[in-house]
Amino acid sequence: MAPHRAMPIELAEWLDTPAGQYVRTWEQQQVDAMVSNAFGYHAIQIGLPHWDLLRANRIPYKAWAHSPDAPFGTRAGRLICRPEQLPFDSQSVDLIVMPHTLEWCDDPHQALREAERVLMPEGRVVMTGFNPYSLWGLRESLPGLALQLPIPVPSQVAPSRLKDWFKLLSFELDRGRFGCYSPLCTNQTWLQRWRFMEHAGDRWWPAGGAVYAIAAVKRLTGIRLVGPAWRKGRRRRVRREVVAPVANQVEDTGR
Repeated sequence: MAPHRAMPIELAEWLDTPAGQYVRTWEQQQVDAMVSNAFGYHAIQIGLPHWDLLRANRIPYKAWAHSPDAPFGTRAGRLICRPEQLPFDSQSVDLIVMPHTLEWCDDPHQALREAERVLMPEGRVVMTGFNPYSLWGLRESLPGLALQLPIPVPSQVAPSRLKDWFKLLSFELDRGRFGCYSPLCTNQTWLQRWRFMEHAGDRWWPAGGAVYAIAAVKRLTGIRLVGPAWRKGRRRRVRREVVAPVANQVEDTGR
């Protein structure tokens, strides 16, 4: 049985807290940079449809898909589905953004398989998540402390694990960033006081950020047809063998 996972509505509410706004601002900047140069005809965001992570992209058709357990008002292009069962044809989508999607769905590996299925060749997937090997993850793992993150540490997908899944599928890692190095504080004032750690952490312990943003590209191995080069050499040899006797007959006639 799959472990219990936090519902996306809880994550959406947490993103409105001071710590959530801190994470949301950083992730918005990273995703904007990763999707700005993605081209095509169809872009899909899976999860958190009230948060527009496709705003920096110029693809004409955009849709926001989310679980039926997370009813978020009304938005144009809103789809209700589960990440493990996307209602799209294979190789029909050019860009997929998955904000913390693998952390709250029932089967994260199957959700990534579905993303790989519907993506066009050379299509791009951008995803964000909590880093369990960070100060935030360490704090949430200590016994006796009240949990402050909407996603429990066992449900968080580490970047190293995500890279292994990329290797099993046809994804090639394009780029990735860690961020949010300040301690986990519930007060905006303390988050501002610890903001100096953002630059220090990015320089001295880059893999210790509380969250990450990763972009990958779907690659398909090309097939190169190699022609039978030996036939050309065979024709030349046969041609020389035929021409040689004719030349000898001409010489004999002249004599």
